[in-house]
Amino acid sequence: MRGRRFLSVTFVILFCIPLLAEPVSVRYAEGLVHGFLSLRTTDGALVANGDLIQSVKGDRVTSRLVFHFKDGSLRDETSVFSQRQSFRLISNHLVQKGPTFPQTLDLKIDCASGQVTVRYTDDHGQEKVESEQMKLPPDLANGITLMLLKNIQPKSVLPSMSMVVVTPKPRLVKLELADAGEDPLTTGSMSRKATHYVVKIEIGGLAGFVAPLLGKQPPDTHVWILGGEAPAFVKSEGSMFLGGPIWRTELVSPVWPAEPRATAPAKR
Repeated sequence: MRGRRFLSVTFVILFCIPLLAEPVSVRYAEGLVHGFLSLRTTDGALVANGDLIQSVKGDRVTSRLVFHFKDGSLRDETSVFSQRQSFRLISNHLVQKGPTFPQTLDLKIDCASGQVTVRYTDDHGQEKVESEQMKLPPDLANGITLMLLKNIQPKSVLPSMSMVVVTPKPRLVKLELADAGEDPLTTGSMSRKATHYVVKIEIGGLAGFVAPLLGKQPPDTHVWILGGEAPAFVKSEGSMFLGGPIWRTELVSPVWPAEPRATAPAKR
């Protein structure tokens, strides 16, 4: 049944020592941001153009990541989180619609109340609603995985993270992290190295045991973070929905149109 194959994962982002569900400590506070992104296939073909728009009010950050696809599809995710001594998700709202996605999805998470609501279309195009009262842990990472990875201490024990996924019923899963070492890259003519993280969705329980046998285990997500005084996201590779292709997300720079050549003055 197509509806049962529907599992949405966030942007996002391997085996570690199990830890208690504790949020990641703030080492680098988030600020005002407008970043430009591209979403491409692993062969380099452009799939979508994206914007990361972030604003701050007090210790509360609102981060919106939106992708406009070439076929008219839309993926729009807004996350609100606090950054006092640690990062804590407050709310998350994810919308996916258009021909790119197997089903239309509208996911809302309210961490204070634990209310999680999913609106989606079934195999017959009818809208369905799943609403759950969930016990959400403080390490919930929906929409903020990249911010959390930027704040991991180098060479430290990797933290635990959790995520709400859609099956289409909302379900809480664990994210297991692994440090895959450093990979080289260049910016201009300068050589640099980025830390390569691997993020695995651990479904758990009987469903987790059966999923790999049925070919429904979500693929790993790979994220590269440039370290130093101001850590930065560099690239990620992963799927946005179960059964979806692997796409690469990268930062892009504005491209200016070529200036017209100056016209030589006419001879008198």
